Amino acid sequence: MRYMVVCCVATGLFLSSNAQADTVWLKNGDRLTGSIVLLDNGKLLLETDYAGPITLSMGKISTLETDHPLLVKLDDFTTQTSKSLRAGPEGSVKLVNGETPKTIALADIKQMMVPKPVIEDLRWKGTVSFSADYKKKENDIKDYSLDVSTDLRHGLWRHALDTEYDYETKNAAKKTERFDAQYALDRFITEQWFWKNQAKYTNDRLEDLRRQQTFGTGPGYQFWDNELGALAISGLLNHNKYKFNSGENQSFNSSTVSWNYNRYISGKSFELYTKGDVGVPFISDIDYILDSEAGVRYKLNSWAALTLKAEWNKVSSKYGDLNDRRYLIGVGVGW
Repeated sequence: MRYMVVCCVATGLFLSSNAQADTVWLKNGDRLTGSIVLLDNGKLLLETDYAGPITLSMGKISTLETDHPLLVKLDDFTTQTSKSLRAGPEGSVKLVNGETPKTIALADIKQMMVPKPVIEDLRWKGTVSFSADYKKKENDIKDYSLDVSTDLRHGLWRHALDTEYDYETKNAAKKTERFDAQYALDRFITEQWFWKNQAKYTNDRLEDLRRQQTFGTGPGYQFWDNELGALAISGLLNHNKYKFNSGENQSFNSSTVSWNYNRYISGKSFELYTKGDVGVPFISDIDYILDSEAGVRYKLNSWAALTLKAEWNKVSSKYGDLNDRRYLIGVGVGW
């Protein structure tokens, strides 16, 4: 009797999990199950528990079905929220958002994605990347960089931590040794407006500007944050403390505009991103401050990626200038 109960429960759980799975029918007769994550640029991203994320060409798909709500974009101005999608004739799908399902051609769907809730219980994502550059011609150059970035969203709070260590030698002489750390705490007031508090620390053992400490606060605006990417801009009032190689110390206030942008393309195979800030000090001794990064990541599999990035850090002051440009390629892991 106990054996029969266990079998019934297991069967019920199995049928329940299958009922909740999204289904994609291909034109060659194959059927795939999983969770539909994103459709963009003619590519459908299906998350599976047997092969990880799978990218499918929409031209190979006959129809699909899901019981989960999705944002369906038909053109630049028309976006519908579907309660579910039902299988339709080949090359089409039935969008359920009322009493009568609406049949639309798959070719007419420009984008489709899972909507994100305004308040999230817990979302943690991040990347760890390592890059190295070794050149041996007339000069022996070794360049290493380790970058850790993580983002945690809980309810109306968002935590972001970024650290980076750079080390470079030329003919056995040290050319770069720098450590950067940045922590930001955002409190969302509405779905898009938030208040940012940020702390930054930089220690450079070789440049004229040896140490930077910055504490800032101010409003920010989240233009969008979905499966295709995100864009946020904030304006901060900061208090800065600088220490130069000459022994000079400088404390001053400044205003900065910071940005954080990323965009996934080709079914999340590629990610374009840029982040940084530009600031104007409230003193005449320092002209401006720029700290920026831009790059592209290519996913090798569900957890590893190849990264190509460019960094530009610049400070112009009467005590000494910092003008550091770096171009790096490396590999990393993400979650």
